[in-house]
Amino acid sequence: MTNNDTPDSTPVIDPTSWLVQDREFQQLCESIRPENKATLFDALAQAGIATVLVKFDGYGDSGQIEDISVHAGPDIAINLPEGCIEIARVQWGSREISRQTLSVKDAIEHLVYDLLEQTHGGWENNEGAYGDFLFNVAERTITLDYNERIETSEYTQHVF
Repeated sequence: MTNNDTPDSTPVIDPTSWLVQDREFQQLCESIRPENKATLFDALAQAGIATVLVKFDGYGDSGQIEDISVHAGPDIAINLPEGCIEIARVQWGSREISRQTLSVKDAIEHLVYDLLEQTHGGWENNEGAYGDFLFNVAERTITLDYNERIETSEYTQHVF
């Protein structure tokens, strides 16, 4: 048995080292975001896209993207471009930045899931959460509207 194991061989998590590892992971995620946004927004702008709205929903330990709608202007729905772009990715527990070539749709989905995990880890658990991401191509911004479901319970006991 090592110093980091309990008698039943369950590893003991050191909270300080976990926080350091999490901080490093968050910094890596933030370091790749500007380049990924620039690459994605360049592809969207070149395709004449004004906005992309991504709706998500999660609960009961699963979550997914429900819909992606793309507009060239008010009431002008269009499709995402067919081409591929290269984005940077990081994995928890690794200090390496990898590169992936993905379709624009897949790049959007990866970015959305990464941002959800970075801002609201566990968004899909229990009662879950829902909302949307608005990609504004002209402003080059991504706005997250996030709604967390909360189940409450009130208990009262009276003994007379």
